[in-house]
Amino acid sequence: MSIPLRHWETYRVRPKQNVRLAQIPADATDFCADKKAARAELKQYRKQIDDLAAALAAENKRSLLVILQGMDAAGKDGAVKKVFTGVNPQHCRVTAFKPPDREELEHDYLWRIYRAMPAKGELGVFNRSQYEDVVADQARGDIPRREGRMRLLQIADLERVWTENGIVIRKFFLHISRGEQTSRFQARLDNPKKHWKLDPSDFEDRTRWAHFQRVYEEALSRTSPAHAPWYIVPADHKWYRDLAVAGVVLAALTAMKPHVPMPKLNLSKLKL
Repeated sequence: MSIPLRHWETYRVRPKQNVRLAQIPADATDFCADKKAARAELKQYRKQIDDLAAALAAENKRSLLVILQGMDAAGKDGAVKKVFTGVNPQHCRVTAFKPPDREELEHDYLWRIYRAMPAKGELGVFNRSQYEDVVADQARGDIPRREGRMRLLQIADLERVWTENGIVIRKFFLHISRGEQTSRFQARLDNPKKHWKLDPSDFEDRTRWAHFQRVYEEALSRTSPAHAPWYIVPADHKWYRDLAVAGVVLAALTAMKPHVPMPKLNLSKLKL
């Protein structure tokens, strides 16, 4: 089985598209309905991602930033583990953004983002991102809608600057249904080994589901230009979510065409 990479563009949010999450199936398996086949395809994708990430590191001129967002239990941690397992840690850096600490709160909300941006040659992965300080803060009522929109404009401007300076950006909204979130929360409650994943704020945010969906819809609609697109990935099936994310990442690296530079020394004169 080999899924053409162009198929994953189906999930791309077009510039100025008016997103309505309730109209988008979270349980879709459009291009692979078989879990076993999806896992086999994912294995091939990961090998190619690793090869291209190595070439990107050797080239050392550009970088790729992958952003993962979604409701609680949508699978951000899982996608990081399943998609980027096997990528040489020297070429890939994952940053998980937790609630801001004291030092971070003493700066503007983007300060900690700047520090985590991928260097030249790196594949950077953000588990949550600058968008968390728009969506979560607004949905919880910590900032008004006016400020949330201002932050979206600021983020859009920054992403344009980043891309103009050699950072390719791919953003993923892992789209999970409320019913599937309920099932995953219950599984965590039932398994003592998963209790560490539970946080009271997750259950509080469930009561604000409609608020989160509305703010996400606005963010997705307003910040998906051609140079920094969003992809709404069906996430009810974990195995399909991982395959879709890997497919878009592989397509982005393939389009970048990173190449290993020619050696600066004369190999014919080297003798052992």
